[in-house]
Amino acid sequence: MTSRLLTVTFDAQDPARLAQFWAGMLGREVIEDAGGSFLPGGETQLGLRFAPNAEQQEGPSRSMHLHLTSARPDDQEHTVARALGLGASHLDVGQRPEEGHIVLADPEGNAFCVIESGNNFLAGCGPLGELACDGTREVGLFWSEALGWPLVWDQDEETAIQSPHGGTKVAWGGPPVRPKKVQNRQRLELTPHGGEQQAEVDRLVSLGATRLEVGKDGTVVLADPDGNEFWVRGS
Repeated sequence: MTSRLLTVTFDAQDPARLAQFWAGMLGREVIEDAGGSFLPGGETQLGLRFAPNAEQQEGPSRSMHLHLTSARPDDQEHTVARALGLGASHLDVGQRPEEGHIVLADPEGNAFCVIESGNNFLAGCGPLGELACDGTREVGLFWSEALGWPLVWDQDEETAIQSPHGGTKVAWGGPPVRPKKVQNRQRLELTPHGGEQQAEVDRLVSLGATRLEVGKDGTVVLADPDGNEFWVRGS
């Protein structure tokens, strides 16, 4: 039995507001449920969840950020303009002028990139082309095994995986990785096929995950080999 990647979850002070922003960016509907505001994905596009969490973490955390693709040369300009109109802002992370991507921040400061057209690595991945994560090669190998997704990049300690059906890639940038001092504000959530939560948790632990805690709703919190929290839902 394998898990499927259900969502990428972002802690948010105003989940409904953030969900509306990303719904506008990706052309998806927002579903409100017990876990927050959810934007369903599909077989090849990751879902996004925005969970209520008003606590301000002190100090920087490891990050995940989204890469949006551009099918045509003018798509990038239109995507940036749409994002700014919905409440995004430009973000300086040290990118060089000659780099083709544009870095923005959503209304709660989460960084994301709008990738230029002609990017071969993300060709055919769809509008949400990539989830880029802080993490070592060991974590990339762990998630490849956990999800049953093959490696599509494995060079210089950088890794990326992709569903056998194609679509959004999940990538890890390799060392150095920021020391783990606070809980990450973004995380992966898995749901096991058939609702066999305990069997799936045991399988993930056998692959190198660590049990952390069980939430009030029965969600099991684990950590990957780098110590990043992720959730396994019961159904």
